[in-house]
Amino acid sequence: MSTATVWPAQAASVPPTLIAPPSLSYELYPPVHRDASDSVHEAIAALEESHPDYVSVTYSGAPHRRRESLRLIEHLVLNTRLRPLAHLTCVGETRESLDVLVRQFLALGVRGVLALRGDLPADPDGDRGELPFARYLIELIREVEDRHTATLAGGRLAVGVAAYAHKHPESPSFQHDVEVLLGKERSGANFAITQVYFDPEDYRKLVAAARAAGVTIPIIPGIIPISTTARLKRLTGMTGIQPPVGLWHALETAGSDAERHAIGTRFARDLARRAFDDGAPGLHLYTFNDHRASLEVIEQLDLPRTRELALPHFA
Repeated sequence: MSTATVWPAQAASVPPTLIAPPSLSYELYPPVHRDASDSVHEAIAALEESHPDYVSVTYSGAPHRRRESLRLIEHLVLNTRLRPLAHLTCVGETRESLDVLVRQFLALGVRGVLALRGDLPADPDGDRGELPFARYLIELIREVEDRHTATLAGGRLAVGVAAYAHKHPESPSFQHDVEVLLGKERSGANFAITQVYFDPEDYRKLVAAARAAGVTIPIIPGIIPISTTARLKRLTGMTGIQPPVGLWHALETAGSDAERHAIGTRFARDLARRAFDDGAPGLHLYTFNDHRASLEVIEQLDLPRTRELALPHFA
């Protein structure tokens, strides 16, 4: 018997054994200076109160960024109840260096990895590393896992990957991206999180195309509450995705920061609501280390109560 994600209005009529709570997760960035460190720790404390399933920690191959990512993961494991999902990119890395990093994650207590290729170097002659695609990184993670079954008590690492609701800038087609996602699943991925998108139809079409191609893993919508045109412009430059004209105009003509904050929160809420209507198994929020909008989104969705109703209670 399969389980289903159930919302409050349905919970009373669905047998408890069939109720699967929608997942909830956030993305955090490791701090780069003291002020940022204070900000991220404030965000961690606030997000912890919403009891997410995990928080993903971004990663860069640059040595100082790598150190900060590992420090943040260690802080989450030792000082909070939050479960870290460690990002890992293979661009610019050797098989040996990646093997070492996965073992470092295991030693820190990490039990989930988001396996990503990463951004290619701007210099065409720059070091691209030994593994050209994320699926090879997934296979390497599984190889390390096989050598550490005793450490994992016979269990497995959860391995997540990226999915693209829009065609990847380097891809020949959207369908090629879907086939790449299928390849990642066949290499051992357990779930996928979408990169940012703005049109609810993009998520629905991605899931439909992925299922038609044979993808069976959960595809979680990744959504960001955006409250400034500067951040929207930066995101457009990073992803190549053009934002809705209406959202841009609303943010640009808003009379205050508070109004822009409300606009961004409402837009993210509505995007998430449509994804849930289309069967999304959960929600992943890109926070930019600003917890306020993300927490408002989940409150407006009534997500904490939905998750509470679906969780088993012990006498």
